[in-house]
Amino acid sequence: MSTVTFPVEGAGLGLRRALLGPLQDHDLSALGFMEVAPENWINVGGRLGRQFRQYTERFPFLCHGLSLSLGAPEPLDRTFLRRLRRFLDEHRIEGYSEHLSYCSEHGHLYDLMPIPFTEEAVDWVAGRIARVQNELGRRIAVENISYYATTGAEMSELSFINAVVERADCLLLLDVNNIHVNSVNHGYDPEIFLDGLPADRVAYIHVAGHHHEAEDLIVDTHGAPVIDPVWQLLDKAYERVGPVPTLLERDFNFPPIPELLAEVATIRRLQQPHETRQAGQQRAS
Repeated sequence: MSTVTFPVEGAGLGLRRALLGPLQDHDLSALGFMEVAPENWINVGGRLGRQFRQYTERFPFLCHGLSLSLGAPEPLDRTFLRRLRRFLDEHRIEGYSEHLSYCSEHGHLYDLMPIPFTEEAVDWVAGRIARVQNELGRRIAVENISYYATTGAEMSELSFINAVVERADCLLLLDVNNIHVNSVNHGYDPEIFLDGLPADRVAYIHVAGHHHEAEDLIVDTHGAPVIDPVWQLLDKAYERVGPVPTLLERDFNFPPIPELLAEVATIRRLQQPHETRQAGQQRAS
């Protein structure tokens, strides 16, 4: 197995504005990297900009976009892409990912909507991803999203994801929590789904918490601790794709920083046996 990852390693944490100050008072040596949504930081200056640069000068960073709207029917926002490339270049950020979704229809919808699982949509989205990669001068990753309904599906979610990344020749941001959420909401086996994804295209992994609305309905919130079934699925993912870089997402309801860092430490604890196994395999070959 040969997996292509972004130029980061270990366990990472999503950096939010509410964490800028609190994190400064703690030992962050266990963090391998950080991630931000570029839309929240492009053209931000002053005190916040200086605080942000203190982190980008200390840690490797990735960017995870919110508004590119890869599946939308209107043209790509070329002005935003130019601003995005300048931001990535300025902070020496090589890894960029976006959601395999759309969030606009001649105006922002303020939600990440699922793209219809059709051959026509595969062609459309793959072409747009290829153009984005050309504009940014980088190979990007697309994330498997959580969703709550499908429209006009002609293929499975798994077939759709595989077809898009193959046709666009892009990478995959594997969101383990989203697999768990969708497996409950849509009634499939998460491990079978995981096994069907292209392991050699996984750039990195997301893990997060969620909210149980009902027995058969989970809402992806990023506002709670990661639960045991998601940790177990993450361990399965490492068996499948290797100990690739993995990021903890937390968007609100922040716990005390030691609790947040303890979840990052759990990621490292799960990665390490797979790193040892991988090193042994490389020596044997």
